[in-house]
Amino acid sequence: MTAEVQLAIKEISEAYPDCRLDFVEDGEGGALVMIQEVPLEGSLYSQAHTWIGFHITHTYPYADVYPHFVRHDLSRRDGKALGEGTSIGTFRNAPAVQISRRTNKLDPTSHTALLKLCKVLRWLTSRP
Repeated sequence: MTAEVQLAIKEISEAYPDCRLDFVEDGEGGALVMIQEVPLEGSLYSQAHTWIGFHITHTYPYADVYPHFVRHDLSRRDGKALGEGTSIGTFRNAPAVQISRRTNKLDPTSHTALLKLCKVLRWLTSRP
């Protein structure tokens, strides 16, 4: 893994000390990252926790960390569909819900993998 990818994983691990973080090197300098038991703040979802996975490529920080994936059975308490920005997908050969939140104007000096993770989780838990 590149030094930048290693640092990104360390920053995420430190920010989520109560969640188990697993990663697998991708063989090209990047890593596939999965964080277990991430709390879903608020009461929007039937589930209290999810895993969240993503690929940090060898070109990080010059490439967006996109997309993110969460548990395949994620469902809203109100019975509504998950809606825009979500689709059915797979992550590391497991069924998942894909979260599509691309960063259009990436600034490699300030858009970290941790910041992107936080933005995705904030978006996911604050939807109407």
